[in-house]
Amino acid sequence: MFWACLRFPGLAFSAAFAAAPEAGPSALLDQQARQRLIALPNAEAAAQGVRRGQSLAAARALCPSLAVRPRDRDAEAGLLAELAAWCYQFSGHVSLVPSQAILMEVGASLRLFDGWPKLIAQLKHGLSEQGHAHTIAATPFPAASWVFAASADGMALPDVDGVRRMLGALPLARSGLPASTVTSLQAMGFRRLEEVFHLPRPELTRRIGRQGVGWLDRLRGEAPTALPAWQPPASFRQTIEFDGELDGSQPLLFPLRRLTRSLANQLAARDGGVQRFTLTLEHARGESTRIVVAMAAPQREAERLFELARTRLERTTLPEPARSLELHADELPVFRPPMRDLFEPIKGDGLDWTTLDERLRARLGDAALKQIELVADHRPERASRYGTPTAKVPPPPQRRPLWLLRRPEPLRHEPAVLLSGPERIESGWWDEDDIRRDYYIVRTPQGQRAWAYRSPEAQSWMLHGWFA
Repeated sequence: MFWACLRFPGLAFSAAFAAAPEAGPSALLDQQARQRLIALPNAEAAAQGVRRGQSLAAARALCPSLAVRPRDRDAEAGLLAELAAWCYQFSGHVSLVPSQAILMEVGASLRLFDGWPKLIAQLKHGLSEQGHAHTIAATPFPAASWVFAASADGMALPDVDGVRRMLGALPLARSGLPASTVTSLQAMGFRRLEEVFHLPRPELTRRIGRQGVGWLDRLRGEAPTALPAWQPPASFRQTIEFDGELDGSQPLLFPLRRLTRSLANQLAARDGGVQRFTLTLEHARGESTRIVVAMAAPQREAERLFELARTRLERTTLPEPARSLELHADELPVFRPPMRDLFEPIKGDGLDWTTLDERLRARLGDAALKQIELVADHRPERASRYGTPTAKVPPPPQRRPLWLLRRPEPLRHEPAVLLSGPERIESGWWDEDDIRRDYYIVRTPQGQRAWAYRSPEAQSWMLHGWFA
């Protein structure tokens, strides 16, 4: 097996500042401390002297523009699950590591992606597009991959002996052992893992305990590592809360893009699509605005989901500024792409009908578009009506024209040829609009194909529709 580990050093900031496109100098606050202390500064804040453990007042004195958020462990877990869903397209076994990392077995995927260099290129490109800082390493041992991902980004070492040699050269501070254990070993004169590996096992157990020895065994692949497989949930619900109130649709676009991308990642993991989801905006006085985004067919592309949601949002007038945005989708059906020919010719850049229909309804509203649907009535004038574009319309009956006149009118010339007929339609006695007609498909002297009828009482021809 070949395990790749993805570490996300900026995950805590991405989760806490989900609604802000660019945070600038920022830091996370320690919620467990009694005082407001800095738990983690970003690189820009650290460059101005902000350090972990500082009081917020001292940090603000060094960096007046410092943006702070409380660290949200639940949001971090949710974001890590979102990234696991995205990783599902590269591996069938994805496992979450509590320390902001993901492990996935990629040995079975190397042939599919044409080798590790192309696979890691796709991983790095996709994560960079989503704005996540990351490091990646891959070895036959999950624990070793986790350790190397912190110090050797991009490393891939399938050779077991080579992994063990590199582990021996690691400083104790990068071994993954608890800090207290590392301090104790350094006080004894040990500096690298190789020196610890040479100790007799009873002596090593006495010095670092069974848990420490078990970790070293997992590093070298001498003990199994239990990695429960992560499974994507059957529904989607995610909320982004804002620090302040956002007024208008433009400031909401960044959190909306984050939510639709999260939904697309989960859909990719489930090999599913979504045909309907709901946006809910909470306001200051407890009111909420619900925006339903419905599509003609299930979709799962992030850009299309964002475009449709954005158009709906821009058409909605908010009663007051929003304090949070939630995206909720209950049904995630299996995604079935349209059937295509093996040697399908290259299409132009024009929109297909489904995409055009979705964009028009999102921009103009559901009531602005209508389509013809059939009604269970034999009388041609009453056999169709206008319905919603989402309705599934059965195919029209054979031998009926698509162009039906609003009301029948006399045929100017006698038909040149009777192509088919008669077809007797006798109906409507129950609502006092009874008809008795014999319909024919005829060709006029001008060569047109028409749908005309004669009633038994009158022998004159009446034109009711044209065939294309």
